[in-house]
Amino acid sequence: MSQVLRAFIAIELPSGVQQRLGRVIQRLQDQLRGVAIRWVKPQNLHLTLKFLGEVSLNNLELIKEILAREAAQVPSFEFSIGELGAFPNAKRPRVLWLHVTAPPPLLALQRSLDLQTARLGYLSEEREYSPHLTIGRVNRQISQTELNRITLLLQEAHLGLDEVVSVTFLTLFRSDLHPDGSVYTPLAVAPLKKPLQER
Repeated sequence: MSQVLRAFIAIELPSGVQQRLGRVIQRLQDQLRGVAIRWVKPQNLHLTLKFLGEVSLNNLELIKEILAREAAQVPSFEFSIGELGAFPNAKRPRVLWLHVTAPPPLLALQRSLDLQTARLGYLSEEREYSPHLTIGRVNRQISQTELNRITLLLQEAHLGLDEVVSVTFLTLFRSDLHPDGSVYTPLAVAPLKKPLQER
């Protein structure tokens, strides 16, 4: 058995939200038919808080402890999902995503997880955290014509999304790469702090 695995910490989306976003992705797929984009399966949609990369089995329990400790300090919160965007920008799209409006608790949680896992040697991202849901990855061998089609869609798309997600727990996922896409397996779930009236 391998002594390392790929892992990340994320917020799971309710299956109903995944299905509705799946219909949005299908609509975009139809509009960009023939363009070389690897679309994310609806059941794989999630909000990443910390990508850990290669994790040794020795560190796994420590990461689970960090997750449980940090989650227990933050009360439940909500975030909303909005319009379409791209990294690094609309002219050179490599990753297509949906914007997430991040409330202060989400940003505070991401910062604390980043800080605590950095102490174990998991490096912080150089870029400032920008909460988003990845929905597609653009093939690097794409033609200029295909790029122009994506850019035009990004400039004109108004998805009119009205999705609000209630967050009550965080999940540590294992990520396994397969020829037909990634498979994510929950390794640990950490509940957020309960409101006073529920204690």
